[in-house]
Order: sequence, then C-alpha cells, then structure tokens
Amino acid sequence: MKLAILSASVGIAVAFTSPTNLATSSTPLFMSEVNDAVLSDTEGGVDAPPAVAPINGWVPDKSLPCYGLPGAISPLGFFDPIGFTKDMELSGVKRFREAEIMHGRVAMMATLGYIIGESTPTIAYGMDTHHTIANNQIPDIPGTVIFPFFLVINICEAVRANIGWVEPGLGPLFTLRETYYPGDIGFDPLGLKPAAAKDFANMQTKELSNGRLAMLAVAGMCVQE
Repeated sequence: MKLAILSASVGIAVAFTSPTNLATSSTPLFMSEVNDAVLSDTEGGVDAPPAVAPINGWVPDKSLPCYGLPGAISPLGFFDPIGFTKDMELSGVKRFREAEIMHGRVAMMATLGYIIGESTPTIAYGMDTHHTIANNQIPDIPGTVIFPFFLVINICEAVRANIGWVEPGLGPLFTLRETYYPGDIGFDPLGLKPAAAKDFANMQTKELSNGRLAMLAVAGMCVQE
C-alpha cells in the first residue's frame, strides 16, 4: 500500500514537470550554478531589490560623495577640502549631516533674533524698543523668563533625540536610526514637505544653503558685537 502511494506521488510530480527540467534534473545543482543563474538574471535586466529601503526617495550610494545626500551646490559642488567625510561610514555621514542641518536651523533663528532683538520691543526691556547689542541682552533677561525658555529647548531636543537617535544600550553610541533621514523629525505643520524625491532633495539643498549662510552671518554678528 505504501509503495502504491509513493508511486502515485512520483507520478503526479512528474506530470507537472516539463521535459526540459526532467532532462537537466539528473545533474547535481551546486552553489556556483545558483550564483551563475542569479548573475544571468541580473544581466538580463532583472533588478535586484535595494539593500536599504529609500528614505524620502534617497538610497545611500557609496560611490557618490556623502552617499548621495543633497547639498552639493554650484559653483563649488561637493566641497570637503579637509576630507572630513573621506572613507567615512554611512552612520558617520548621517551624523555629520544631522549636525549641519540642525546647526543651520539654529543659526537661521539666531540671525533673526539678532535683528529683531536689537530693533524691536523685547521682553527684557518691558516691550520697549531698546537699541542695544544683542550679546548684552541675555544677562538682563529675568530668570522667570529665561528658565521656561531653556526648558522648552531641552524638551524639544529630547523629542528630537528620541525620534532620530538610537537609545543608549541598544546600539553604538551617537548613532542615528537606520530609518531616520537626517533632519526630518516629522514636524511639518504647514504641509510644505514635497512628496517627490527630486523636489524633496531640491528643498533640502535650499535649506542647507540658507543654513550655511546663516551660520556665517550669525558668527560675524557675534564677533562684531
């Protein structure tokens, strides 16, 4: 009875097998043959799935500067004369970009703060226009005003760290999450974030350019005063 069932099973399997497969099935299939088949499929136009899922349309490419992150603008293009990112791993490049874009955003707000604080009514002087250099205004601000201000800053930084950074003990220190795009913390109340990858890269390049200019500008303001 068992022999009859085995014979019927073999017959069914053979019935659904093409003659070509039967002819080639007599030779053993080694790992090299499997690799050759995969290579032939790739050469034939079958694209292999990307090793890393796209984030905002960006897929890290080791052959490109900074793994293809936007920010290389004319006339200098990719500008790294000291070689900070040369032979750097992806995690390090993402950490550098996170630092650059965050410092740029702070610098843009600081630039406005210098201009507004010196020429408009401020909390430190009873909402009265008090033309004084901005560097001297911080010591004059009451503690009851400056403490909540710094508390809000700390809360925002804690939220940002929780979104983008790997928790201590769960991975290497100072490492961004693999699924996190540097600078994208999901805060977009006006819905300005483009959906297309090309438009998003273009917008981030503009943000980086303005942030770099603001870092130079606020440094000049601080030194001048």
